[in-house]
Amino acid sequence: MLPRTFDAHFHIVDPAHPLIANDGFLPSAFTADDYRSAVSDLPIQGGAVVSGSFQAFDQGYLIDALTQLGPGFVGVTQIPADTPDDRIRELDAAGVRAVRFNVRRGGSAGLQELEALATRVHEVAGWHTELYIDARELPAVRRTVEILPAVVIDHLGLHEDGLPVLLDLVAQGAKVKATGFGRVDLDPVAAMRAIMDVDPAALMVGTDLPSTRARRPFTVEDFDLIAGTVGAEQAEAVFWGNAASLYLKRPRRV
Repeated sequence: MLPRTFDAHFHIVDPAHPLIANDGFLPSAFTADDYRSAVSDLPIQGGAVVSGSFQAFDQGYLIDALTQLGPGFVGVTQIPADTPDDRIRELDAAGVRAVRFNVRRGGSAGLQELEALATRVHEVAGWHTELYIDARELPAVRRTVEILPAVVIDHLGLHEDGLPVLLDLVAQGAKVKATGFGRVDLDPVAAMRAIMDVDPAALMVGTDLPSTRARRPFTVEDFDLIAGTVGAEQAEAVFWGNAASLYLKRPRRV
């Protein structure tokens, strides 16, 4: 039986809001109601709606999704580097808790803006930074990532060859999402065990629904694999506590 779960990574695709083709790809609709239906058999009690490349800087879909999903859910957004502080505070009040840099697919601010924007959103609203990046690219930005106040890396860093640098960053406080097993070019079990050996508080879980462009979509067997890997003593923290301490440390104000 799985423990209560914070779904630290999933997407809502609402065609009522603007969508931008990314490399010719436009995702099918996956609304808040679709998400609820997809996870109805899982013990999910909160989660993070993550903006995708195809949503660029649109906030309308995200605010609507958070309103529909309720107070246990927060947002991870993409914003331009020149977003005013007051707008960051407005998004924070709506439940946004992080800024995302989509290095893999684009649609976000660029890495040249990483240090300044990540530092500013943390100072203004306490947000952390999330990186969708192939870990083989981390050495190029490692010094910047090391000085950021709080960093999360998606999908286990995607590639086995980047794991040593990823583990070095975990040792310095970075968190990692055990998500998107249908996207990665590594052994998820070996990667999770290596991360847990460095810092058990670093690992979080997510469905990655609706698994757009993944070689295979999420299944409940992915969660079973995580639970079996981390063991009963760490399951509550990995499935709930590690993420909740990051995303739910402040209540939503609206």
